[in-house]
Amino acid sequence: MAFLELLFIALVLYYFLYVVLWLVLDCNVALWYKSRFGVSLSSMRGQVVWITGASSGIGRALAISLARHGVRLVLSARRVSQLEEVQAECIAVARGLLAQKDVFILPMDMLQLEQHQSHLNKVLNHFERLDVLVNNAGRSQRANWADIEIEVDRDLFELDVFAVVHLTRHVVRYFLEQTGGRGHIAATSSVAGFGVVPFSATYCAAKHALNAYLRALKVEQPKLEVSIFSPGPIATNFLQEAFTGSQGEKVGLSTANQKRMTAERCGELFATAIANKMDFTWCGLFPVNAIAYCARNPTLTKILGQFMTEKTLNKIREGKM
Repeated sequence: MAFLELLFIALVLYYFLYVVLWLVLDCNVALWYKSRFGVSLSSMRGQVVWITGASSGIGRALAISLARHGVRLVLSARRVSQLEEVQAECIAVARGLLAQKDVFILPMDMLQLEQHQSHLNKVLNHFERLDVLVNNAGRSQRANWADIEIEVDRDLFELDVFAVVHLTRHVVRYFLEQTGGRGHIAATSSVAGFGVVPFSATYCAAKHALNAYLRALKVEQPKLEVSIFSPGPIATNFLQEAFTGSQGEKVGLSTANQKRMTAERCGELFATAIANKMDFTWCGLFPVNAIAYCARNPTLTKILGQFMTEKTLNKIREGKM
């Protein structure tokens, strides 16, 4: 058999296997590979990781995953009582690797931009270093495109984009001035940050914007590690606090009994992406993972659009398929 024929068969088998993995895995192939054969989370033992939005959901799960391996933590959110519960969980799962002083509670409201430098100073005063900032705080949205008040667009961008960028700039300046430009910025984005889902126009736009900001940062500061982690539907209380189309309203829905990835699994995958310094990863149960791959390719996106109706996409996003 000619060399070119063998090469063609090998390529066909490779891409066939790749598509099969799209269908059976709960994350992109590279992240799955790193979770099996990549750098262990134990390599981060002793590092200091600051997680915003750490009181529940993905932030809480990420903190617990890192604590198991002796990673020192800064836990930030507005709800102090919940942060104290997460702190206790982290110390318990660490099994002696962490003391109470190694899990620092730092209450903060991301929208109080004038306090960001002060909060960073508190982190540095406590640990004398910072290795990773994880921008996890944020809110989602459910609303018809035509019904969204412009005030909602502004409010969501203030929280999910501008507050994140503002805090990150303070941390990046610390890295540039104190560590020679070496450090790690991570962020919880969304599959909606590189695809588009119905009834979440502002949220999709905000995550697209956040991704662009962080990619631009990486281009300008190549020594920095930048990790964008993009989950699909996750079993958290995210929808309870989500914006609607009217300012001041919340969706207030539960994700119970919906087909969603657990926050614990999501936290493990996020921790793996950070430990392996992966630049762009995502996760989600079938068929989210396959759809995410298609969303990365304009041709596949167009083909998918011929078969996926708005109603079908919404059912998938809401964990009903």
